[in-house]
Formats: sequence, structure tokens, C-alpha cells
Amino acid sequence: MIYSFKGHIPVIHPSSFVHPLAAVTGNVIIGKNCYIGPGAAIRGDWGEIILEDGVNVQENCTVHMFPGKTIVLKEGAHVGHGAIIHGANLGKNCLIGMNSVIMDDAVVGDECIVGAMAFVKAEMIIPKRKLVIGNPAKISKDVSDEMIAWKTAGTKLYQQLPQDCFESLKEVEPLREIPENRPVQEDFYKTLNEFKKNN
Repeated sequence: MIYSFKGHIPVIHPSSFVHPLAAVTGNVIIGKNCYIGPGAAIRGDWGEIILEDGVNVQENCTVHMFPGKTIVLKEGAHVGHGAIIHGANLGKNCLIGMNSVIMDDAVVGDECIVGAMAFVKAEMIIPKRKLVIGNPAKISKDVSDEMIAWKTAGTKLYQQLPQDCFESLKEVEPLREIPENRPVQEDFYKTLNEFKKNN
């Protein structure tokens, strides 16, 4: 659902997909080829939220801030299931692990990886290409070329997902038995490795 708030209407590029069970409110700008999953809440009521091109905000994530702030999720930022971004800025092509919390005025640098369930405290500045883990989060090591290649390939799948959703996602009644000609599920790892090889 898309909601206006105090005259602010979200701006969403037509190539981006916002699931009907997500909520995007107020002063929000969503760039090209972004994916917003079901249960995500992107709430621009007290400030501005900008998602640059190719960002994905997965199921049950929250993006919000204290009043008067503008936050940016830069190009290719990847926000895993259940993560909370509260008043923080995310660098290009970074990965925020599932159920992580990134607090106010924190900055996650370009191509960083924040581990699942990490707690990044307010005002923490993470230089680019760092792996951050723990509660409270600490820098563990540098992100390798192999790690960032794997992350980038996974994000490209999410950048393709909006088009796939526009073409094939629809609300249906469930089947009551398994059909004989049931479609074969794509091999995720094969697809991911093909993306890595070709991009």
C-alpha cells in the first residue's frame, strides 16, 4: 500500500516493484529496479527516505528515522529479511544481514557486509569494504573480492525480481492437490553462478 502523509506522496519509478502487503508512506523516493517485499514498512512521515537504483528491502524490514532527517540507501544496497534501518545511511552495494539493526546516524560504507542479527550502534561509521558482526557490532575483517562478487550476483537477482513480479505474480486461490505437471523450481545456485559468470 502506498500512502500520502501531510502532502507528501511517495515517488516510485515504474520499473520498481512494491509488494501490495508492503507499506510506503510519505516522503519516500524509490529509484529504478528496486524490490520492496511483503511486510516491509518504509515510513517517510518525519523525514525523507531515498532508495537509489537497484536497492532491495526484503520481507518485514523497517526503514524510518528521527524527525527532520534524510536518509539514503545507495545504489545496490541489499537489506535482508527483518532488518531495521533507523536513521542510518547505507553505502553502494552493501549487504545488511537478516534481522540486523542499524541505528541513527550510523554510516555503512560502500560494499560493506553487516552480518545477520548485528546491532550497529548510533553514529558508528563503517569504512568501505568491511565485514561487521556482533552485538554490539564490530569490524571483523575486510570484505574480499570473492565475497563482494557473491553479494553483487545475489543483488542482481533481486534487481531482476521486480520485472519477474510484474510478469508473473498474481493473487490466486490455492490448489487442493499437487498437479502432475507442476513447474520445476529454478536452481538458485545455478542462476547465481550464471549471474556471476556473465556480469
